[in-house]
Amino acid sequence: MCVTTTESALGLLQSLARYRRRWPAETEVVTGFEALLADPQDPFERARLAGHFTASAWLVDRSGTRVLLTHHRKLERWLQLGGHADGDRDLARVALREAQEESGLPDLRVEPELFDLDRHWIPERGEVPGHWHYDARYIVRAGEDERYVVGEESHDLAWRDIAGIASDPDADVSLRRMALKWLERAFL
Repeated sequence: MCVTTTESALGLLQSLARYRRRWPAETEVVTGFEALLADPQDPFERARLAGHFTASAWLVDRSGTRVLLTHHRKLERWLQLGGHADGDRDLARVALREAQEESGLPDLRVEPELFDLDRHWIPERGEVPGHWHYDARYIVRAGEDERYVVGEESHDLAWRDIAGIASDPDADVSLRRMALKWLERAFL
């Protein structure tokens, strides 16, 4: 069965259409995600080395002013939590699972609508050649307990001020974009 005929793929296509309407300046990125979704080689599996889907969590604290970031062990950068779909076609569920696994936080909740999209290059590492990640990002909200546990994929985790990320010219470009989107959303 072609990937695009599955119910979850149709849901992702609809979510991408809503995202395009909300963020028209990002139409080119959305088009790339749609093309990947239509590819007959399963884009939800990391074995598709030309590129595949990943999902990330914009994990915000109860106050909505901080986001939990990881100092990623392999990439040596501060980033949002996330990882490979590994066959799971529900990318919101993937983002939630990755947030839970990488933070150890209980009682997390995911918002099902796409928050951000990002296509980025992952450099060669060992036997795995360089490849593209098509990262679907979702808002994940922390519960009452915000005490995280640093796992093996991270050098460290830290709650960071979202407004500070938005105004930091040295912050990762996609982190700044998400911080600005979050701040804009707060005023809607």
